[in-house]
Amino acid sequence: MRNRSLWPYLLIAPTVAGGAFLLLYPMLKAALISLQHFRMGELIRGGAEFAGLGNYAELLAGAEFWQVVLRTLAWTAINVVLIVALSTGVALMLVRLRRGMRLALMSALALAWATPVIAATTVFQWLFQSELGVVNWALASLGFESFRGYTWFADGAATFAVLVVLVVWQSVPFGALTLYAGLTTIPGELYESARIDGGTGWQVFWRVTLPMLRQLFALIVALEVIWVAKCFPQIWVLSQGGPDGATTTLPVYAFKIARVLHRYDLGSAVALLTVVLLAVALVANLRRMVRS
Repeated sequence: MRNRSLWPYLLIAPTVAGGAFLLLYPMLKAALISLQHFRMGELIRGGAEFAGLGNYAELLAGAEFWQVVLRTLAWTAINVVLIVALSTGVALMLVRLRRGMRLALMSALALAWATPVIAATTVFQWLFQSELGVVNWALASLGFESFRGYTWFADGAATFAVLVVLVVWQSVPFGALTLYAGLTTIPGELYESARIDGGTGWQVFWRVTLPMLRQLFALIVALEVIWVAKCFPQIWVLSQGGPDGATTTLPVYAFKIARVLHRYDLGSAVALLTVVLLAVALVANLRRMVRS
């Protein structure tokens, strides 16, 4: 009986061990490098010297790091709010659509979700291209002549907006399909009772839908915060953090420091601080989700 109770754990042990190694080893290695004097010379010949918390002190004392942190917080907040709001709207629409239209919309969402990140980013580069892009052509055709030949990627705010549109477009399918699955589990009697009591659409959502799906909303918010905050390929392919650092978030900043300056110690410190910031941001949300 005792051997039988251990058997399930033995079966999953290789997967757990492999996952722990793939997750913990890079983090521990980055933590070690962040505490060393580790640059190109140390990468080639080895023998990195211990630097203590000097790399962290250098980062925290610099104004550029805090600018990147604020930009990352703004980037994450804007994207997550838009993703959750649009996902909720799409999920509520899916519930009300007829079967054929619902299947078509769900298929479109699944295709958007399945599109490779680099491929989608390349398509957006073409869409917002200054001379041949579809967006400029459409806006100019609608009478917005100022957008004829407009260079989106030469302006920091415009580039930031394009990246927000791209990330939201890639993220909404996951949130919408997840919330739709949750909506199908809510008993119809609750909605009928709320309408009989004279509840408006907003009141029904606030008093019935949201409380029933509170944990699901908390989970989606947590996952989207992680997804958006660590977003790197889209930003790097589209703008490489430019122009003038307007789209440089913490992951991009860490990569630029390590790649351009060969400050692998400082880049590792940025990466570890990013993990700490994400953990602090998510702990309260996850604790609330578990308690409820």
